[in-house]
Amino acid sequence: MALNRDFVGRTYPPSAPYEVSRVKIKEFAAAIGDNNPLYRDKEAAQAAGYPDVIAPPTFPIVFSLQSGGEALVDPDLGLNLAMVVHGEQRFEYVRPVHAGDELVMTSTITDIRTAGRNEVLTVRSDVRTVQGEPVCVTYNTIVERGGAA
Repeated sequence: MALNRDFVGRTYPPSAPYEVSRVKIKEFAAAIGDNNPLYRDKEAAQAAGYPDVIAPPTFPIVFSLQSGGEALVDPDLGLNLAMVVHGEQRFEYVRPVHAGDELVMTSTITDIRTAGRNEVLTVRSDVRTVQGEPVCVTYNTIVERGGAA
């Protein structure tokens, strides 16, 4: 069954603030096997010009579905979560995420299309500090396998 194309362009309210901590950054860096000292050592990060440890570039995936996630579970969209696989994720940065940031995300469904027997949905999320400073934009593409005939 095709996804509801009326959802394209729909923007969701900002997420609850996500507080970035040194612990979460360190855990994420360990999970992806990256020993970069900028992700683990405050003094090394400050020597490189950052206010605190910075997060690996893919860190926003940790909280990226908070805002747009409500769209994915909306029954009117028609998405079968049991058939979903991750298609693509990319990030465009204004500045690195660092410990101490409080981030909110506003998500918009930017595209829904059919690719063979699959439905492909893309969500753009604008990540800002609670003060409104832009940090990055994430693009999350998911694929619903076998969604279209």
